[in-house]
Amino acid sequence: MKIFVDADACPVVHQIETVARKYNVPVVLLCDTNHILSSDYSEVRIVGAGADAVDLALINLCRAGDIVVTQDYGVAALALGKRAYAVHQNGWQYTDENIDRLLMERHVMKKARRASAKFHGKGPHKRTAADDEKFAQKFERLLQLVAAAIAGNAVREDGLQEDADGL
Repeated sequence: MKIFVDADACPVVHQIETVARKYNVPVVLLCDTNHILSSDYSEVRIVGAGADAVDLALINLCRAGDIVVTQDYGVAALALGKRAYAVHQNGWQYTDENIDRLLMERHVMKKARRASAKFHGKGPHKRTAADDEKFAQKFERLLQLVAAAIAGNAVREDGLQEDADGL
């Protein structure tokens, strides 16, 4: 098992590394040439600056049983298709049960933005220390569940979906 992070502007890299270090799980941070990352724990991979370069590199690297951290629903859908686990930077897990709805909502919002120059939708709230702590707790729980599934010699087919809206 490895953890792959879509690290361009990811606010929880430190929390991911802290939990991963505790369980001795390798982390790969992927970013494009417009971002500068360094880490004393994770492997940092810098890929081209193309629009989806990081996304494509991440999906090409991940395998069944890996964990992908991304805020991109499309990347999450592709990771789920490879039987990897996908989690949002806010701590909720992408699953086969919620990914179609999320992709549809993204599509509807994109259409609304195109239709009206005045429509902006709601943006995310300002990130707090409590948000980071909540992510760390949920991420650690996911890591424990995935490790247990792998220790049982099989990645669970259901993708640990017992709590599909939040770990």
